[in-house]
Amino acid sequence: MLRRPRTRTRTPRTPRTSLRAATAAAVLLAAAALAAAALAPAATATAAVLGPLPPLPLLSAPAPDTLTVRVERSGSREADGEFRLECGTTPGGTHPAAANACKRLEQLARADENPFAPVPDGQMCTQLYGGPATARITGTWQGRRVDARFSRANGCETDRWDNLRPVLPRVRG
Repeated sequence: MLRRPRTRTRTPRTPRTSLRAATAAAVLLAAAALAAAALAPAATATAAVLGPLPPLPLLSAPAPDTLTVRVERSGSREADGEFRLECGTTPGGTHPAAANACKRLEQLARADENPFAPVPDGQMCTQLYGGPATARITGTWQGRRVDARFSRANGCETDRWDNLRPVLPRVRG
């Protein structure tokens, strides 16, 4: 008698690694759910004590640039004196050329230049005297405090003065 070879039909098995991963994920999910349930009353109690959050502040426009310009010995009575310059949405103040002065300051800001910085120590400058005019500018520009002095004592100082025209007036040497 001939025997037939036995054939077994096997049911496919889930690999052990998949089973382990599924078990680990289930355990982590259960732990997260328990932690959330445990913390929920504390969060609610804290919110009840603190009350609702205040509304976020609206972005306000930055404060306008406000400068006081004092000019002496320029050779022009109209240019000498103390002037207030306000550069906001509308230029204003007592400065005789407020609109053009604010436009110049805006150009310098866009170019990322600081027109109020002093001449660097050790800078080589021509010894060309530009006249006795002096100026002092104080106030706020681009959110920074300003306290700068200007003269026309040499080529570097004269260039610095001229760079700020019409904030500083044209002068006679």
